[in-house]
Amino acid sequence: MEFMEFLMGMDESRLQAEWQVWLAENLALGVPEEDVLQVLAGAGVEPGLARRELESMGAHPAFQACQRLARHYGGLEALLDLYSDLRRGDGGWTLERRKDLSAEEFFVRYYFGHRPVVLQGMMEDWPARTQWTLKSLGERFGQVVIEVMTGRDANPDHASQYERHRTQMTFAEYVRRVEAGGETNDHYMVPRNDNWRREGLQALTADVRAPRGIIDPALNPDMLTLLLGPAGTVTPLHHDNLNVLLCQVMGRKHVKLVPSFERHRVYPRKGTFSHVDAARPDLERHALYSEATVLETVLEPGEMVFIPVGWWHWVRAMEVSASVTFHQFQVPGGNTHLSPPP
Repeated sequence: MEFMEFLMGMDESRLQAEWQVWLAENLALGVPEEDVLQVLAGAGVEPGLARRELESMGAHPAFQACQRLARHYGGLEALLDLYSDLRRGDGGWTLERRKDLSAEEFFVRYYFGHRPVVLQGMMEDWPARTQWTLKSLGERFGQVVIEVMTGRDANPDHASQYERHRTQMTFAEYVRRVEAGGETNDHYMVPRNDNWRREGLQALTADVRAPRGIIDPALNPDMLTLLLGPAGTVTPLHHDNLNVLLCQVMGRKHVKLVPSFERHRVYPRKGTFSHVDAARPDLERHALYSEATVLETVLEPGEMVFIPVGWWHWVRAMEVSASVTFHQFQVPGGNTHLSPPP
């Protein structure tokens, strides 16, 4: 089939449905008509047809409703841009590092202030800090059957298509893979694997401590997760629908954070994921990302980073890495949740 036939479908008097959607979206978002016509001409659309489609689109009641929604959307974006500018003036564009932070200040300035922070000195009493190594974990839990996400390198969309990558193996086998595999993103024990609650691994709870006054000391297994993997493991840019305290036990992690209120600058897809590769952003395709506030740090062993609900984050393990996340904050009503739209 010739490209022009594909573009218009069987009816040469109309654009194909996908191009009609593209046309409606771009016009509703305020892209100048001449720019739209230029793209269609570059795709091989006859100028008269392109002009007729544009005029027909503009007169359609459904498109007029889209325009009203787009203006509402644009107003919200303008408000978020204003908020981002204001946060620049109160330190909101700085990833603070705090030692000996009180629980009261943590909640007032960071949790309810909706800003991230790196916490230092809160893991000095963790047995995990001295006892967790690949060798020791393999010896303690070698026969426990765990679940790991494998085959990630072959699928750029592995994070959202995680069900395709679930693989079971013994802990000992997984340790062998991590030790032998070198730097790779191909096998990772992620929170979705739910290994913390598996019989045989729950003993790991005794190796961690809840930050006093911040996390529920009961350490409910439902509100704890374990992340373990080799150097090169990448968590793509995404956000969680609740607050997270990420605690680095072993190895270092490179972390990038983008504010929740700059959502329109990270090109969301599938709800909680971003189209942007935060390691190598393509600013021709994702130009607005150049305007995003990117807070960046290397998380050292013994450090924690508070990731507020809705904040976008990208994480890469620089060495063999083990992390624990807490979700059960000591606040009335429990952790704040972001409810996605229906």
